[in-house]
Amino acid sequence: MNLNKAFILGNLTRDPEIRALPSGQSVASFGVATNRFYTDKSGEKKQDAEFHNITAFGRLADISSRYLTKGSLVLIEGRLRTGSWQDSSGVKHFRTEIIAQNIQLAPKTMGKTIPSTLEEINEDIPIIEEKNYTPPAPSQDSEKAEEKETKDSQSSAETPEEKKTSEDKDQNDKEEIDVSQIPF
Repeated sequence: MNLNKAFILGNLTRDPEIRALPSGQSVASFGVATNRFYTDKSGEKKQDAEFHNITAFGRLADISSRYLTKGSLVLIEGRLRTGSWQDSSGVKHFRTEIIAQNIQLAPKTMGKTIPSTLEEINEDIPIIEEKNYTPPAPSQDSEKAEEKETKDSQSSAETPEEKKTSEDKDQNDKEEIDVSQIPF
């Protein structure tokens, strides 16, 4: 089984160029830039930009040409395709593009300005690097759920009066949850 799927969220680098195939089907071509923010080994914040070529056919091409402009924020879902050609001097060239299968437009107010420096970006956004990530400790809720499962399996042998008493205890347990222990 194989999978060829790409998702990108970024800003258009140029207005879509629309043309028609001999069959009459419309084709739109445009570029999308995606940014990556990270901290290098010395602790300095860095930014990398990656540029993607997008091709949309049919209705997606019409929508792209009508609603997208340079700077628009857009989510593209599609597949990768690499084409090759040989120029007049015999040099072989390759071009990888994303063939759009779904396009989601962002609100018009979003994506109109692209920060030019890292200082313009809100510093409140945390950077989580994979190597420094530690998963949160199991919550008390999961431990209580395990205890309740054990009690439920044991309660099948209880009398109706004992069941009522154990249900009252469960109700009291629910009221004594320490909110400071819940990870947010």
